Amino acid sequence: MQDHQDKIITALMEQLIETGPEGMAAAFTAVFDLAMRTERDQHLHARPYERSAERCGYANGYKPKKVDTRAGTLTLAIPKTRGCQEPFFPQSLERGRRSSRAVMLAIAEMYVQGVSTRDAEKVMAEFGLERLSSTQVSRAAALLDDELEAWRKRRLEPVRYLIVDARYEKLRDGRGYA
Repeated sequence: MQDHQDKIITALMEQLIETGPEGMAAAFTAVFDLAMRTERDQHLHARPYERSAERCGYANGYKPKKVDTRAGTLTLAIPKTRGCQEPFFPQSLERGRRSSRAVMLAIAEMYVQGVSTRDAEKVMAEFGLERLSSTQVSRAAALLDDELEAWRKRRLEPVRYLIVDARYEKLRDGRGYA
């Protein structure tokens, strides 16, 4: 198994050497898939086709899932299991979330700056994200709502201040204005 993983990593390194930064999304997808398979093997207490007394279930294929990251939109193969007491889901992903937190915060920042959803979608397409819906923009803006609420409810320390004010009066003394 370790030899198989070493071959995969070597192939990924060769791919990165050939493609450079443009191949980061494909390399990241392959590394992510490998990590999730390893996590599934640990969850099942056995590798594929391995028979052991500790085995608590079976591998049951993969489910495709698109995830928006800084490297672009990745199509990951999420490993599935069957026959386990506990359901398996990779720790590195959040259930129901399609975008990484960094991408969501970038979208929220564009929303705050007044960028339209269509323009934000164009900007995100430049970074390799396939699509951006108004629902995603709303969810991203909701992330900022929590931070804004925390800022509003923060404890204020006593503030000491001095108000300086000036007043200018015109005076006429016979020779003109002074």
